[in-house]
Amino acid sequence: MADQPRIFPAEFTWGVATSAYQIEGAADVDGKGPSVWDLFSAEGKVRNGDTGHVACDHYHRYREDCDLMRELGIPNYRLSISWPRVLPTGNGDINELGLDYYDALIDALLERQIQPWVTLFHWDFPQDLQDKGGWLNPQSPRWFAEYVRIVVERLSDRVQHWFTINEPQVFLRYGLVDAINAPGLRLSLEERLLASHNVLLAHGLAVAEIRSVARTTPQVGWAPVGIAMMPASQSAADVEAAELAMSGTPDHLWSNTWFNDPVFLGSYPEAGLREFGSAVPSTTPQEMETISAPLDFLGLNIYTGTYVRSTGDGSYEELPVPPGAARTAFDWPVCEESLYWGARYHWERYKKPIYITENGMANIDWVALDGEVHDPQRIDYLARYLGELHRAIGDGVDVRGYFLWSLLDNFEWSDGYGKRFGLVHVDFETQHRIAKDSARWYREVIQTNGGSLIS
Repeated sequence: MADQPRIFPAEFTWGVATSAYQIEGAADVDGKGPSVWDLFSAEGKVRNGDTGHVACDHYHRYREDCDLMRELGIPNYRLSISWPRVLPTGNGDINELGLDYYDALIDALLERQIQPWVTLFHWDFPQDLQDKGGWLNPQSPRWFAEYVRIVVERLSDRVQHWFTINEPQVFLRYGLVDAINAPGLRLSLEERLLASHNVLLAHGLAVAEIRSVARTTPQVGWAPVGIAMMPASQSAADVEAAELAMSGTPDHLWSNTWFNDPVFLGSYPEAGLREFGSAVPSTTPQEMETISAPLDFLGLNIYTGTYVRSTGDGSYEELPVPPGAARTAFDWPVCEESLYWGARYHWERYKKPIYITENGMANIDWVALDGEVHDPQRIDYLARYLGELHRAIGDGVDVRGYFLWSLLDNFEWSDGYGKRFGLVHVDFETQHRIAKDSARWYREVIQTNGGSLIS
C-alpha cells in the first residue's frame, strides 16, 4: 500500500505557544511589578545565574516576532499575560501601560491574521502576593479573579479563546514541594493540598469572570500537564494498566485526576481522597460547584511518557527506559505514543474537546557555518508525535488543535538559557532571530493541514 498523507480535520487549529516571563523581558519596565520568578532568578537560583530580566526582549520586539509568525504561516498564537505587569502588586492599582502593551500585541497579531489564544496564568505570580502567603492565602482565588476580570474587560473585544491556568501540577510541585522553581518552598502535604485547592478555586472563579464580562462569546479552557502512561503491549490488561496509572494520585501532586476530576466531574477522585486522608482540606458543595464551572475544551501539555505493564493482580509496574533510547536535550525520552494515549485517556474520561497546548523538544541547536540552524532531530520528533496525534483523531478522539512549544528559544525556568525549544533561534546577547529548518518544515505542515506528513 502506498504511503498516505496524514490530513487533519478541515477546521484543525495549528499554532505555536510561548509564555510571558520566558520571552518578554522588560522585568521592571513601564511599571511592571516583581513576580516570584524575578526574585527567584535574582537570588541566583537558576542555572548559570540566568534571569528573565531581558529574556528574548519580546516586550520591545513583539512586532518583529509577529512578523516572523506571519512569514512562517502561523495562524494561531498562544501567549500568556503577566499578572504583575497588569497589577504590579497583584491587586489594587492597575498599570495602564501594561494593559496598553497587551492591547498593542493583540492588535499586531490580528493585523497579521494571527488569532490570539490567551493564557491568564503561566507561573509569574506577583511577589507582593507571595509575601502575603501566595496560594496558601484564602484570598488568593479572589486575587486571581480580580486580575482576570481586568484583563478580560480590556481584551475580550478581540480575544475569544482563554486558558485560565497553565500546568498547575508543575508550578505547585516544583515551586512548593521540590523547591527547584519559584518561589522555592517545601510545603507539607496539608499545605500543598490547600494550595492546590485554592488554585482550583481560582480557576473556577476565573471561568465565571470570563463568562460574565467577555464582550465576545468566549471559549474557555485550561491547560494542565497531560501525564501520559503507555501500555507496554496492546493487550487489554496492559491498556487497562496504563489507564489505571494515568488515574493515579501521588502525594507530590503529579496527577491527572486530582486536578481534572474536580474541574470536569465536580469532585476529587476517591482514590486520592483515600490516599491523602485527613490532609485533604475541607471543602463545601459551593466550592466544588465553583471549581467545576463548565468548560469548552481541555488543553493538554504533553512531551513524553512512561511505559507500564499489568502485574496481573489489578496493578501495574513502570518500565525503565531502555539503554540508549532516544532522548531530548532535557533528557526526556522520545515517546511519540504519549500523544496518542494521553489524548485518548483524557477524551474518554472527560469527553471534552482537546487541544494539545504544548508539545515540542529541547534540542542542542546552534548557528552552522552556512548561517542557518539545522535541527533534524526536532523535525523527526514532531513528525513522530503528530503522526500519533493523527492516529488518535482517527480512533475517535476529539482533538481540535495543536500548539507547538515554542516559537522562540527562551528562558527555560530553572534551566535558564541552556535548553532550546524554539522554531526560531535566538542569540541572547544580540537578540538576533534565525528561523530554523524546523520552522520551515512546520510551515509546510500547516499549509498542507498535515498532508506533508507521510505515514
